[in-house]
Amino acid sequence: MTDLFATKTGILPSRKIGGRVSGLFEALAGDFVTTPASSLELTFDGIVGDYHAGATRKSGGREPWYPRGTEMRNERQLSILASDELREVANGMGLAELRPEWIGGNMVIDGVPSLSMLPPRTLLFFEGGVTLRVDGQNAPCKVAGRSIGEHAATADHTTTALDFVRVSRRLRGIVAWVEKPGTVRAGEKVDVRVPEQWIYQP
Repeated sequence: MTDLFATKTGILPSRKIGGRVSGLFEALAGDFVTTPASSLELTFDGIVGDYHAGATRKSGGREPWYPRGTEMRNERQLSILASDELREVANGMGLAELRPEWIGGNMVIDGVPSLSMLPPRTLLFFEGGVTLRVDGQNAPCKVAGRSIGEHAATADHTTTALDFVRVSRRLRGIVAWVEKPGTVRAGEKVDVRVPEQWIYQP
């Protein structure tokens, strides 16, 4: 039966997309820059021992509605990227490459078109049993941009940082939190379940 309300209001149906984990990374040295890993141990706090692990976190510039440093729910436990979007950003910045480690990536998932545009509430079901829930896009920042400048040895790190913020908008990947813990291994298949979508227009 046709859902006339959905048709009239432009509601997009839920859908499934298949992907694969092509890279895993963790930040265990007290800094957001990550290093490659063959697997990630995930608890309800995120990646065990990772820089962004924790059930809560301190608010920052992304949450101007709170005084900086306010304790809040940690919805940014993992940073997830896509190889094709990393290449697009690198090309736009005039770089030979842009490695996920330089910008604190924890996971690279390939095979999902426009990964950075996956909406909030999208679920990522991993072959090994882990489930992640997407919070939303990871907005680019100058801190990650300066890290790119340092690792790529660009002539002007400030300019590189500004270029990154400009070029990587809506290509910076997504952030997610652990809904069902376990171990994720490189090469695993991922079942991406995108929820119904609509534009709220009161």
